[in-house]
Amino acid sequence: MKNLHFIGFLLLGLAFLLYYLLPEFSFVKLFEPISLMGILAGIGIGLIIGGIVGYVSKGSALKEEHRRRELAQLRKEKEELEKQALANQHAAEKLKNENPQNFY
Repeated sequence: MKNLHFIGFLLLGLAFLLYYLLPEFSFVKLFEPISLMGILAGIGIGLIIGGIVGYVSKGSALKEEHRRRELAQLRKEKEELEKQALANQHAAEKLKNENPQNFY
């Protein structure tokens, strides 16, 4: 989003620079209806594009957060299963040591 703001201000500055370089430049002409319509149209298009980009970036950020949560949950479940397997192995070894004839 910061890059979008930077690009927006850069393009706005470029537009004012190009408008300033016109041979018939005057601040009064900047506020004529045709110039104001162009400025407002540019702002409107920028807001529309910014809204679309913001919506897409928010959606992808939410999906990424959901994936991270799922991965953390799977890691916890894996650790718990490893602990259970280790406990089962110790219990089996203990039973084997107590009653060696039952296992052969």
